[in-house]
Amino acid sequence: MKKWSLAALVLVMMVAVLAGCGAKKEEGTSGGGSSDNAKKRVVLVTPEKIGVNQFFTQMQEGLDKAAKEFNLQTKVIESADPTQVEQNLRAAVAEKYDLIITAAFSAADALTKVAAENPKQAFAIIDTVVDAPNVRSIEFREHEAAYLLGAAAGLSTKKNTVGAIVAMDAPLLKKYTSGFEQGLKSTNPNAKFLVNYVGGFTDPAKAKELALLQYSQGADFVAGMAAVGDSGVFQAAKEKNFYTAGQDTDRTGEDPEHIVLSQLKETDTVTYETAKDFAQGKFTYGSISYGLKENGVGVTFVTADSKSKLSPFIGQANVDKLKKIRDDIVSGAIKVKNPLAP
Repeated sequence: MKKWSLAALVLVMMVAVLAGCGAKKEEGTSGGGSSDNAKKRVVLVTPEKIGVNQFFTQMQEGLDKAAKEFNLQTKVIESADPTQVEQNLRAAVAEKYDLIITAAFSAADALTKVAAENPKQAFAIIDTVVDAPNVRSIEFREHEAAYLLGAAAGLSTKKNTVGAIVAMDAPLLKKYTSGFEQGLKSTNPNAKFLVNYVGGFTDPAKAKELALLQYSQGADFVAGMAAVGDSGVFQAAKEKNFYTAGQDTDRTGEDPEHIVLSQLKETDTVTYETAKDFAQGKFTYGSISYGLKENGVGVTFVTADSKSKLSPFIGQANVDKLKKIRDDIVSGAIKVKNPLAP
């Protein structure tokens, strides 16, 4: 089953709006952009412009790092929207790049087609699965990070009621809600878990309304799991002075007083490791996954530092407990159930 991030999910909702707009492909170079034929050449094809979504900005950062460390010639081809991905993949093939990397489920159909037509070309896709012999598919074990986030909520809540505002009641998003609930119950078996669904990925107003509802039901911590809708959850938290968390990248800097944690998806690490494997001749095809052990997912203050100050709502004592939980998940002492596993 295809898997994708909350941040990337919103892309498919934008296609209908953006497909009619003229899209100019923008290109850039990193790592020096040398034309030296001795260098291996790696290109990143994104399904939207860099800078719109931090998820993809981190990928460029990871590629830049790999370019410098492993003497790669690299380029980023930015798509104005997902409908441009196929033509940009074809352009990368025509330019004879050694490895072509793309990302998100919105690029999967285009990659499936282009990879089949170019069986000798090496491809990689991040955050979803394309079943092809010349594609490496990189997935994330989001349920492990969600477990940590839920454990943090269970340790920190003062009212024994926490919640999550989720984009949709879809199987994929159960990795987030199930992982969160497993972690919550592990640290606070008596805590009540509220879940409400927005019905889409781009509705901050509805997400805010639901966050306020959960607050009225006694929740003092409401996690945002609604993509663009998370901004509405953050607004509600600020207005009513409760606590919340973001997704994919560190959102705490936007309002450290109320956004006290973020569930992380380290796309920079994954892109770097993919390019590194290719540079070192260790690149393989098939599906691989990144979780806490590989530093592919995590939670701010627990698995990664933050520029924000740790909220007293969480507290250092709880962070220390969460680091032990993280270690136990990595060692296998704690097993987090993947709700999508057979």
